[in-house]
Amino acid sequence: MNADAQLAHLAFVFPGQGSQAVGMMNAMADGFALVRQRFASASEVLGFDLWDLVSNGPEDALNSTRNTQPALLAASVATWDAWLDCGGPRPAWMAGHSFGEYTALVCAGALDYAAAVALVADRGRYMQEAVPQGEGAMAAILGLDADAVAAACVAAAADGGTCSAANLNAPGQIVIAGSRDAVARACELAAARGAKRAMTLPVSVPAHCALMQPAATRLAERLAGIEFGAPDTSIVHNVDLGTHDEADAIRAALVSQLHSPVRWIETIERFAAAGVTQVCECGPGKVLAALIKRIDRGIACTSLGDPDSLRATARELAGEG
Repeated sequence: MNADAQLAHLAFVFPGQGSQAVGMMNAMADGFALVRQRFASASEVLGFDLWDLVSNGPEDALNSTRNTQPALLAASVATWDAWLDCGGPRPAWMAGHSFGEYTALVCAGALDYAAAVALVADRGRYMQEAVPQGEGAMAAILGLDADAVAAACVAAAADGGTCSAANLNAPGQIVIAGSRDAVARACELAAARGAKRAMTLPVSVPAHCALMQPAATRLAERLAGIEFGAPDTSIVHNVDLGTHDEADAIRAALVSQLHSPVRWIETIERFAAAGVTQVCECGPGKVLAALIKRIDRGIACTSLGDPDSLRATARELAGEG
């Protein structure tokens, strides 16, 4: 197929925080020399050896939000490079889960890679500094519908603090975020309302809730100096399910995303309505593929986190073009 052609039924999704792990790119780097090149470029921007951190840890440093975001950006963009190097076809659609939206913008040619590395490192720092350590929390609520989770959050916040749905990940799998005590109360209320599990997550930043408004204000100022082009692939944005070509609209979506829920279920439903039947998870881990299978079993999901899977999928889909 033409190298610039897009496969109409194919979408790519890019993971957000939670998919990182020490050693996550070792196999990919052994299979593709260009992986180390992406990390070397990112290291120049950041002023420290990102590849060493990703390969050797320590885990706590990798899990620090300001490091996690550039690490996953580099990993997912390097995976995209490997995909193209193998002759993999271009998708007609893209989306990123939370921070992964920045990766989608890079891979769709709308955002310069070096600029993105610096930008997401700052984004992570803004998020970390918005809420003092220990004052915020996130929790996963399993086995309860969205309305019941929302009601639990409202009731929990009525006694003080902030609590709301942060990630609408899949039916029966919703992440909430807010003030530590309010999130704890919401977990108790959710359990009382029939949730199978309500568990606090080991994160230091309560993303996608009102507590991120100070970080969003700083991010808006930072984004004003970033150039965006029109994406060459349709990107479904988390916050409004829209596809945006204008720079100001992209900036606005990224700012709102920081303090608004990730509407992942509706994103995948948008793909399905557009005729997408295959989704590739481009980056480390298999978190998004697992979520998509719960949302729509009619969509085939493949994770491209290792060289063998990536090469086999590229060959298969290239043959369809």
